[in-house]
Amino acid sequence: MPQLTARSRVADPVTSLLPLLDAESPLLFVRRGEGVAGLGEALRLEFSGPDRITRAAETWRRIAAAATVDDSVGLSGSGLLAFGAFTFDDDSAYPSVLIVPRTIIGRRDGVSWVTRITLDGDDTPAPEPSIRPLGAEFRLSLQPGRLDGAHYREIVADAVARIQAGELRKVVLARDLVGHLPTGGDLRRVLVDLALGYPDTWTFAVDGHIGSSPETLVRVSHGHVSARVLAGSVARGADADADHAAALALATSTKDVDEHRYAVQSVLAALGPHARGAGGGGGISASEVPFALKLPNLWHLATNIEGTLSDGSSALDLAAALHPTAAVAGTPTAKALEVIRELEPLDRGRYGGPVGWVDANGDGKWAVSLRSAEVDAEGGIRAFAGAGILAQSDPDVELAETKLKFRPIVEAFG
Repeated sequence: MPQLTARSRVADPVTSLLPLLDAESPLLFVRRGEGVAGLGEALRLEFSGPDRITRAAETWRRIAAAATVDDSVGLSGSGLLAFGAFTFDDDSAYPSVLIVPRTIIGRRDGVSWVTRITLDGDDTPAPEPSIRPLGAEFRLSLQPGRLDGAHYREIVADAVARIQAGELRKVVLARDLVGHLPTGGDLRRVLVDLALGYPDTWTFAVDGHIGSSPETLVRVSHGHVSARVLAGSVARGADADADHAAALALATSTKDVDEHRYAVQSVLAALGPHARGAGGGGGISASEVPFALKLPNLWHLATNIEGTLSDGSSALDLAAALHPTAAVAGTPTAKALEVIRELEPLDRGRYGGPVGWVDANGDGKWAVSLRSAEVDAEGGIRAFAGAGILAQSDPDVELAETKLKFRPIVEAFG
């Protein structure tokens, strides 16, 4: 079992974590400027197959139990932690990873800290945090990948026919855009654009998987669990009146409300068993009516879910229980996954999977990887966006929705 030692100490204030990142292989999970960034790799673990997240949770539990942690900071994200990104599909060719950095820089509630992590027997010095100027600006255009607009409309129409025939109630279908990062391209520039343009989302970078997701898969802190479900969306209006009308139309749309209800039910069903203690203790609750979440380019129907854990599950255990939610797969889940594999001619990679971090106590924050892209070692870029298909779906409307959801990544690279 790897023997890790982590030591966290309060540091001089950091105004932004982004300039401290490695330009080629950034590690980051932030929202509103607060979060954690990593440098180097003390330990890297890879997983695959249907039980990849469960095995990762068990492996991390053993590693954390054997570790020595000296944390005088005591904030969310201090001490020993691992960044993670997991594939959407069981058979994806992409790796699912947990990465323990050599150095972690954190920022929360006005406090900055540095955590240095060593692996027993490895005397390599931990990287020192330092501000490095961003590389040269670049602009690139992402083009249709394996699933262009015409093909996407075809598979949406196919899915609608299956739903109307009663095979399933909802399926989420994704398409891709591709491009190539210029030689020496600094990925921090993409992350800066995402973090500044979408401050209320989780901006992340793990193992070449980068993006800015508005959806919290699960958060665990001292036995408290929370999640935010997003499903159902509409473009923002061009002016105040049109914007208000768009939000109202979303809130009263039968199609979007149904889609949202399926997603909320799937999360409640997954979390429920972990929050029912002896004598009925614990519990999970959700608001009865979703609210409209305003993002720079979209309105989303959103529901916050909260509860108290009763079985000691870690954030990674709950990520395993939750994935894949109806918001990224469909309803019923098994049938939706079958239809996705049949209709989509692409490997989603970590798009739609859990991305975030877990600490030595099992606390952590995980988002659903949306508005994201994979950047490989040769600079190849593949971005993904999807839409929830129901019986009332129109292929042209669903294609337009994916264009809106591509916007954050397309603009950040472009």
